[in-house]
Amino acid sequence: MSLKVPHGLPALQIVKNEGTHVEELKSSTCNTLRVALLNIMPMKETTEADFIRILAASDMEIELTLMKLDSHTPKHASPQHMQLFYKGFNELKKEHFDGLIITGAPIEKIEYEEVTYWNELCEIFEWSRRNVISTMYICWAAQAGLYYWFDINKYILPEKMFGVFPHKILRPDMALFKGIEEPLYVPHSRHTELRKEDITAQAQIELLSESELSGVYIMHRQGTRDFFVTGHSEYALNTLDNEYKRDVSKGLSIKLPLNYYTDENPTLPPMNRWQADARKLFGNWLKYYVKK
Repeated sequence: MSLKVPHGLPALQIVKNEGTHVEELKSSTCNTLRVALLNIMPMKETTEADFIRILAASDMEIELTLMKLDSHTPKHASPQHMQLFYKGFNELKKEHFDGLIITGAPIEKIEYEEVTYWNELCEIFEWSRRNVISTMYICWAAQAGLYYWFDINKYILPEKMFGVFPHKILRPDMALFKGIEEPLYVPHSRHTELRKEDITAQAQIELLSESELSGVYIMHRQGTRDFFVTGHSEYALNTLDNEYKRDVSKGLSIKLPLNYYTDENPTLPPMNRWQADARKLFGNWLKYYVKK
């Protein structure tokens, strides 16, 4: 595929150094998909690389725009990086995009209305319905979106949902799952959950995939091309390993990520159970829902 990102973006070089083939799009054409990434994760370059890696696996021509919140200043990203590579929502609100990805954020234990940028995020939710063909809400953003649109609450878990979990596909006939078979493995790393009974009580929401262990995974808003995704199919192979070792080094109580390390041994390499299906999932999203 061909991918156009802000000139000089370090994350592009990261994925190239990994051996990911990325052909740089020289100029946009009528076939180019305009995709915006609202990145509210703290480690900007890591998340940028995750999505460049996954989008680069498709056969679509994509122009990727990095979007930032105007009401929030990231603590873990340099002001120079944000100024060089990101555009604020106010700068982009008159534009139209084929696709929008809204990332999660490590703030899931905070009440939505107490999040400092909640009002702006709600404005973006509303804007996306008029200016975006298909939106993918991921992890905390999925919880926030379902709360905003349907007043569906999140619940704090007794312990972190952490690992790579097998999922059922409830609508295998749907184009989103073309070429994907059960079990669909997906990484999860979160302290809260959505409950199935709250989802199925809403006539406008269709549950598409779930796990007996990690709960609901993908939901579709009927009559739209919008998806709410609680897991992290975009994660790199070593992401959960980094999280686990970080928490161990801080002396925090953390269990091994389930179904992740070979023989459940953290001294052995992680098992790559999800990335092939993740590439198909995002490729299908681009081809069948983002593309006009």
